[in-house]
Amino acid sequence: MNLALGLGRFFSGKDVTANTVQFDLLRWFSLVSILIITVVALGLGFIATRFVVNESIQRDAVLTAQFIQALASTEVARHNLPNAQMGELLDPREDASFPLEEQANRQNARKEFLEHINHIARQPDSLLISIYAPDDVVIWSSNPDLVGQTFSDDDELEESFSTKERVFATYHELQGDREEQQFIRAPTGLFIENYIPMLNSEGKAVALVEIYKEPSDLITRTQRGYILMWLATSFGGALIYLTLYLIVRRAASLLVSQQKQIIENETFVALGEMSAAIAHSLRNPLATIRSSAELAQAIAHPPVQKSITDIIGQVDRMSKWVRELLLASSPTTGVVENVDPSEAILETLNTFELQIRNADVQVEFTATAAPRVVSQRVLLSQVLNSLFSNALEAMPNGGRLHIDLESDMRSGKLHITLHDTGKGMTPRQKQRLFQPFSTNKQGGLGVGLVMVKRIMERFGGKVSVTSREDEGTQVRLSFRIAKSD
Repeated sequence: MNLALGLGRFFSGKDVTANTVQFDLLRWFSLVSILIITVVALGLGFIATRFVVNESIQRDAVLTAQFIQALASTEVARHNLPNAQMGELLDPREDASFPLEEQANRQNARKEFLEHINHIARQPDSLLISIYAPDDVVIWSSNPDLVGQTFSDDDELEESFSTKERVFATYHELQGDREEQQFIRAPTGLFIENYIPMLNSEGKAVALVEIYKEPSDLITRTQRGYILMWLATSFGGALIYLTLYLIVRRAASLLVSQQKQIIENETFVALGEMSAAIAHSLRNPLATIRSSAELAQAIAHPPVQKSITDIIGQVDRMSKWVRELLLASSPTTGVVENVDPSEAILETLNTFELQIRNADVQVEFTATAAPRVVSQRVLLSQVLNSLFSNALEAMPNGGRLHIDLESDMRSGKLHITLHDTGKGMTPRQKQRLFQPFSTNKQGGLGVGLVMVKRIMERFGGKVSVTSREDEGTQVRLSFRIAKSD
């Protein structure tokens, strides 16, 4: 008894795992991955939306500049100014240095170009158009109050003059430090500022056209793009997270299963080594003790007979422990057989006939034709012997044992169900059901159900147990149906 209890404490898993802090892979993945995916999704969404907005505005600026430059080229050609560019004609202060005829042509070309610009300024999405000279003086504006004013602290204006490139900026509200933002009407939302350089024949920026516009159609399309991109980013992030979560959850469950299998394998390796040592050390002494007791019983006086009988009983019980240890710890190898489950049950019932009668247990079983199952005849008998023994011990005052056979050809499974009306098990007992050396029976070793589980799994089956205290226990064995020859 002390040996069994000691082994039970060692192999039950408590001492092995009590001080082990397990890494919760699924929990850490859930926390870390959702954080990383959220950050990446937000970053990608922000970058994508900014890229789309900038590209859309840049494209709008290019089209506007091309249109204005096309107008300028057309007016210069119409007014017989072949060697001039519209940028050189826009500042009226320069007219005095040219002959009268050329002055008239410059003025006419400038007038008609500005009429086109004024027509653009009256469009619904236009807020303000101004033209600047290189000294930052407004030489024309759709807001007449700005003409003649100087704005020397405009960084975008200076950048466009120096680089001769289109410069644009976006705003969501009027800027208090931008004095030139004197619109005819106030913008309602996002508005854009474009600087379009007007070059002379030498390629130098000699005037700048500043256009403030509120492109409602562009804004609407941009907002729609915002929504679609954020929805796509959110959906993509959620899909990635869900896919990875399912993969990691599967991996985590496999890791847990493999960890349990490793612990179980280590347990049975140690159990096998210990069993071999126990069998080698105890088998011969036990046989000698039993033989001596039987000889003494033959010549002993009646008062001593009971003590000798107890000795023989205890020796038999210890011998049974040794056999169970060897059977439970030995590898379940051998040739697979096609076994008739009905015959196996009948043989087991015949073996336990005396115990069933003495225990006053009523067995309910109808032998019917059933498909053969994948197993081994000897091992299946051992499984049924262990389960019948447990059922009878759970009903010391009599009861009923119902045995049922059920085959499912679609799933290729056959189920043997044993249901007793014994005392059942507590939740704690069920939790420790398949742990080696965990037993509820007085004098038991606690390897019976462990052996049943190993044998069933060896042949691709499984065992499940449901039990409630004082309501009995149901054991369900699931076998693979053997293929017919």
